[in-house]
Amino acid sequence: MRRAFCVAAMALMACSSEVPAEPYEQAGIADSVASLAEPRFLDYEVVQSFPHDPTAFTQGLFIEDGQLYESTGRYEQSTLRLVDLETGDPIQVRGLPAQYFGEGATPVDDTIVVLTWRSGVGIVFDRESFTPLRSFTYPGEGWGLTGDGERLFLSDGSPVIRILDPRTFAQTGQINVTYAGSPLPRLNELEWIGGHIWANVWQTDRVVIIDPNTGRVIEQIDLTELHPAADRNNPFDDVLNGIAQNSETGQIYVTGKNWSKLFEIRVVDHQ
Repeated sequence: MRRAFCVAAMALMACSSEVPAEPYEQAGIADSVASLAEPRFLDYEVVQSFPHDPTAFTQGLFIEDGQLYESTGRYEQSTLRLVDLETGDPIQVRGLPAQYFGEGATPVDDTIVVLTWRSGVGIVFDRESFTPLRSFTYPGEGWGLTGDGERLFLSDGSPVIRILDPRTFAQTGQINVTYAGSPLPRLNELEWIGGHIWANVWQTDRVVIIDPNTGRVIEQIDLTELHPAADRNNPFDDVLNGIAQNSETGQIYVTGKNWSKLFEIRVVDHQ
């Protein structure tokens, strides 16, 4: 595929003198070439680390009004939690019904919406009391969930991110995510940061940054060295999963399933 792309690119350059620049741009060729480029890597610095409950199978992570919330998975163990950032201890916990495998979570107004994996059911909780208020259904699986204040974005393990109405939960659209021109599956926990969707890629220690208008992965961060494999009990399960931004301060936090630490990171340009 790369060889074919190079041949096509050379042919285009050979005849470029005969093609005015303006039609070239109008034809969208520049955008097509850009979409095939591998997304650039960003570097990161660890600002500080905090304890994290190593029994928490992290599925969703977010900060609202300066408070850290987390949803965890596994049947008969799934929870919604308010967590003390400094100690990692749960301040408030609500268990999900035993038949549900908890997944991603995000705030909507004064509520928290939590997905389940294969049950096709989402649960809406009161954000202060964690009282279940109602439920809704969706087809297929639920993995990650985030929102931009006007829309919800739901990942389901495929290269498609569904766009939902945050109050009716009806699907209003979708984003087809591509990495260097190819569909990118296994999109997991999501976070809306700076007008883009940040996503964990399941069973990797990579975060991809997605343009919601085009679906293109435009940047990526390799966090493999953040929590070495030697510090993990199960390399298959204990992968990076959990991205939260404090929108008031811009601080970004990441963790993983059953990790013993949660990290505040600062993203910097690749050197």
